[in-house]
Amino acid sequence: MRRHHRLAAAAAGLALLTGAVAAVPASASAGAAPAASGTTAVKATNATNATTRITNARTATHCTYDRLVIDAKGALPPTTVKRVTRLRYDDSGRKVPLAGTYFVEIKLSPAAAHNAAGGNTYKGPRLTALRLPKLKGLALTGDFEGVVTFGTSFTSKPSWTTKRLHGPERFVVDFGHPNTCR
Repeated sequence: MRRHHRLAAAAAGLALLTGAVAAVPASASAGAAPAASGTTAVKATNATNATTRITNARTATHCTYDRLVIDAKGALPPTTVKRVTRLRYDDSGRKVPLAGTYFVEIKLSPAAAHNAAGGNTYKGPRLTALRLPKLKGLALTGDFEGVVTFGTSFTSKPSWTTKRLHGPERFVVDFGHPNTCR
């Protein structure tokens, strides 16, 4: 009986160590604006121990949402999307110079935007102002100690949905806005 409890405890510990898979639904069709807001944690297990390399971030606008796509080489790591009061660079704590009233932070970990030799693998924008209906700015705010962080800025309170796309690996955040295609 005692051995059975030890095996059950070991199995539970292993499950906690490897992480649980949680899916966040993100139906972002052209006719439906994203409705989620607050904090979204999207977790996945990384079967290999190789560090995921973040290679690009791109933005686009659609009729009812602005889209941020983060490209990765390797399995997508657990990702957190949350509203913050201000954006700061991870390594220095300096304020990120993006105009806006509202800010959202996207953290991918474990991940890196550089290779083992220290060379950049990230080829996307580091700090850019945008003129999309909802999304007004994007910054790479951190590639520090196994965490890659992006910051986004808005002039009005954002809502969002997230999804994970595969082949190639991408993390997508859709920020809802009123229909601009009428």
